[in-house]
Amino acid sequence: MKNSTRFQLMAMMFLLYFVWGSWYGQMSKYMFTELGATGTQVGNAYAAFSIAMIIAPFFVGMIADRYFAAQKVLGVLSLAGAVILYVLSGVKDADTFFWVILLYCITFAPTMSLTTSIAMQQVTDSEKDFPAIRVMGTVAWIVVTNIIGYYGFGDNVMIFKISMFSAAFLGVYSFFLPNTPPKPSSNTTFADILGLDAFKLFKDRSFAIFFISSLLICIPLSFYYAMANPSLTDSGMTNVENKMSLGQASEVVFMLLIPFAFSRFGVKWMLVVGLIAWIVRFIGFGYGDASSEWLLYLAIVLHGVCYDFFFVTGQIYTDSKAGEKYRSSAQGLISIATYGIGMGIGSWLAGVVADIYTVDNVKNWTSIWMVPAGIAAVVLVLFVLFFKDNKIKATA
Repeated sequence: MKNSTRFQLMAMMFLLYFVWGSWYGQMSKYMFTELGATGTQVGNAYAAFSIAMIIAPFFVGMIADRYFAAQKVLGVLSLAGAVILYVLSGVKDADTFFWVILLYCITFAPTMSLTTSIAMQQVTDSEKDFPAIRVMGTVAWIVVTNIIGYYGFGDNVMIFKISMFSAAFLGVYSFFLPNTPPKPSSNTTFADILGLDAFKLFKDRSFAIFFISSLLICIPLSFYYAMANPSLTDSGMTNVENKMSLGQASEVVFMLLIPFAFSRFGVKWMLVVGLIAWIVRFIGFGYGDASSEWLLYLAIVLHGVCYDFFFVTGQIYTDSKAGEKYRSSAQGLISIATYGIGMGIGSWLAGVVADIYTVDNVKNWTSIWMVPAGIAAVVLVLFVLFFKDNKIKATA
């Protein structure tokens, strides 16, 4: 792969996650502060992203991949998203906000698959070339959250305006990306996208337990994305967005440790460590405050262990268990179950729990965070008792 192509793809990934990172982690604080939203309304807004993630694979697999060049679809969707973000920045009602953010997410969610597809079709060696391209997304998230934190934009409409201008730039830039033509010979079906063929893997009990655990752990994951920012703000922490970016920095570090951890611990105990880290971080969020801020920092930096050791390790485990025959179906099934169903339920539940533990507009964050900690503890017990596989091997 030419260096010019590599840099183009790295810039593409940077812009995509710059757009997403501008608003996603800060949306709850904006809604609570500027729109006077309830916890349920905030949870519903985050669930909109999960609804879009369920719809996105059908759009990409059934339409975009077959009939249009991927970079052109990326450009059109990004420009459409910029227009919707412009409309969103003027919305002052929390109920109306839900419908507009849902519409925006429907334009944004497919771009995540499209950028991966563009990169994968352009690289020479995916294992060697793709990580350096994908990591630019994490770098972008760190950069944009630090900009927002430095200027104090986290609780105002500027988060959507930054995203709007970035989306417009990505939209124009996309038309100059390397051509990634459609695949008219593709016979992708609804069954393929739903990953129905991958249900055959459920005959392996350990894979079935892993699948159920992945879906369930996405429920507490949603609490983190929806509630961490306002929780840290209420704790008295300053420059919250800047400090939350330490979580993405740790993600890069622990990503590099995955090969060593595989050889040292095996897949089961890597997944167990990831689950334990979820419990510890929620306790840290629940009991940390201005007088014990180290607990809050611990909760933030554990993001790398939580995400990499469970979700990235899980992707590798799924890929190896499925083998060549069921690889696409298995990854599609996991994606819909986790980012769609699991995080959708979690976003809704996070909002409901926040309302339950809110009295006179004051949130009892300790009680709120003990709910996802408890869910993660149940998943951990389920996983330790019934998941027996500790090897990476493909099933025939």
